[in-house]
Amino acid sequence: MNEAKILVERHGSILTIGINRPAKRNAIDVEMFFEMATAYGVLDQDPELRVGIVHAVGDHFCAGLDLPKWQDIITNGRMPEYPEGSCDPFAMADGRICRKPIIFAVQGICYTFGVETMLAADVRIAARDTRFAQLEVKRGIFPFGGATVRLVHEIGWGHAMRYLLTGDEMSAEEAYRLGLVQELVEPGQQLDRAMQLASSIAAQAPLAVQATLASARESLRDGEDLAFAGLFPRLMQLSGSEDVKEGLQAFMERRPGAFAGR
Repeated sequence: MNEAKILVERHGSILTIGINRPAKRNAIDVEMFFEMATAYGVLDQDPELRVGIVHAVGDHFCAGLDLPKWQDIITNGRMPEYPEGSCDPFAMADGRICRKPIIFAVQGICYTFGVETMLAADVRIAARDTRFAQLEVKRGIFPFGGATVRLVHEIGWGHAMRYLLTGDEMSAEEAYRLGLVQELVEPGQQLDRAMQLASSIAAQAPLAVQATLASARESLRDGEDLAFAGLFPRLMQLSGSEDVKEGLQAFMERRPGAFAGR
């Protein structure tokens, strides 16, 4: 019996999604992509889940797409239908974007698909041995998972072009300096640190966390004016929730809130 290439595990309110194809340096075939999309959908839809973590088994996070397996999709220029209830790991498909925070924990090589899905996530932890690269120009294609948009936003035009147009590797230290990753840890500690951060996020009011994420994303996708205009309407949607009452009560009683997500 073949071991699953995508490992999905629940840890209380945290869902971990593990890439498990170490013999191929965790290169992503089409089946793995849609298994990830299905796992993202579970995170999005299950009210008991509050945070997701994407990590990888072995020495490397991801060598990128298993290109021969993607040849038909690249030639046709469009993705197949997503499984019902799934969410796009690239976070580009309207109506299929996970509404809950996702943390990436990466190590070793993190190329192409690894970088682009990481860019679509919310917090990124990298081992100090991580090497990042968008290699598409070396293969005759270009980054079609969002890096031409998101990497520019994250690290600026000149820095983004320096790596997108050459396909050169970026060290973990350089990625941290430029703001591509938020923390560096010793190799082997990246998943533990991601779990710590996920636990901290999961302890907060879930509806408030999701509203914060939605407002920030609205600013990036639709512009600041629409995001500003949506602040108080979004706040009003939360105002009658049990979590708001619990938050105020916890504040007055000088204790952590016990939030139910209602």
